[in-house]
Amino acid sequence: MTLRVGGLTPLSTTDWPGMLAAVVFCQGCPWRCGYCHNPGLIPARGDSEIPWGDVLAFLRRRQGLLDGVVFSGGEPTVQAGLPHAMREVRALGFKIGLHTGGAYPQHLAAALPLVDWVGFDVKAPFADYPRITGAAGSGDRALAGLQQVLASGVANEIRTTVHPALLADGEVVGLARDLAARGVKHYVIQAFRSQGCGDEALRQNAARERSLQDVSDELAGLFEEYSVRA
Repeated sequence: MTLRVGGLTPLSTTDWPGMLAAVVFCQGCPWRCGYCHNPGLIPARGDSEIPWGDVLAFLRRRQGLLDGVVFSGGEPTVQAGLPHAMREVRALGFKIGLHTGGAYPQHLAAALPLVDWVGFDVKAPFADYPRITGAAGSGDRALAGLQQVLASGVANEIRTTVHPALLADGEVVGLARDLAARGVKHYVIQAFRSQGCGDEALRQNAARERSLQDVSDELAGLFEEYSVRA
């Protein structure tokens, strides 16, 4: 099954920390997070999809110039063709990265043996997920996905996007402590960015009374690696 691709970034130094990577944006996501900065990728089909063959042709021209390829989204694991696409990219000599929220734990389990690094988005305390995603049961799925990533031994970065109207400071602290107790070693808190967000209320109501760095200073000792992206 051919991968549906909604976008392609030829070079990124931020989507896989420490790596020069191309980013393949997979079309489709079952969740409706208000702060999503890629809302055009939520529908199962996009208005300007890139043929998978064109993506592979581009990557062949970048052999020896890029370290890896990140499959992002949307939610890449929504697509049954993801593992095959990963194998094709690895055959070209690239390392494989994956951005996921864990919406499909069974599909994630099939992809994990094929990847070198995972960026996993934890959106909220797991019991509160529907408030962010608009989807019942999403917290259970996300927790199952996180547990799979941690058990796999694959290098990972667990991260949470923080909007003050969606996650109060106390919730951020409580979530971080919960993640540390579950075995998370590498954690990043990143501030909401209005670029690409389709929710005007969230764009207009993003000011913080207390800096995100101040909120998170008390969390640094919980993790082997910890940082704030403002």
